[in-house]
Amino acid sequence: MLRTIFFLSSLLIISSHASVQDFCVGDLKAPEGPAGYSCKKPSLVTVDDFVFTGLRAAGNTSNIIKAAVSPAFAAQFPGVNGLGISIARLDLAPSGVIPMHTHPGASEVLVVTQGSILAGFVSSANDVYLKKLKRGDVMLFPQGLLHFQINAAGVNSIAFVSFSSPSPGLQILDFALFANDLPSKLVEKTTFLDAATVKALKAVLGGTG
Repeated sequence: MLRTIFFLSSLLIISSHASVQDFCVGDLKAPEGPAGYSCKKPSLVTVDDFVFTGLRAAGNTSNIIKAAVSPAFAAQFPGVNGLGISIARLDLAPSGVIPMHTHPGASEVLVVTQGSILAGFVSSANDVYLKKLKRGDVMLFPQGLLHFQINAAGVNSIAFVSFSSPSPGLQILDFALFANDLPSKLVEKTTFLDAATVKALKAVLGGTG
């Protein structure tokens, strides 16, 4: 009886190990689907698929928001494909800001490594959670909630942000309202802004309509 149990247990262990897939390095030549990229053939995988050097240098903050986000998502770092994780670098010049935005597909953890950042998010109950973060501080932003980051120092501030998805998605509220061809009358009606304000914001962000 004991031999039978041991034999069956061994089969189960062998079977479970056989079904484990250590990784699924994304094949960027294939289309991305809801579950991510198709897996690259294991024989073509190298150590470089698990190493990303693109976060060494600061991003270009010479733009309207004086900020830059350098992503290491599945599209840039195929090794994270299928693993439920990714990372990015956030650079904020003095007065820099990452406007109100959401990540529909992931929660976010932010770690400040230089300077100081004022960060916050708004819950679905419209409660505001706001904190001035210093070097070494960490803040969590739950999935799908509007949040932002602002440089709170007179020097360049840097943070690294990790996500609970290899493709967290991004929607910036200002761009969704004023950087496309959504008719101005609808924007005015749904935001309670006057026509002149909507026109001015569309002019700044490149929207039409």
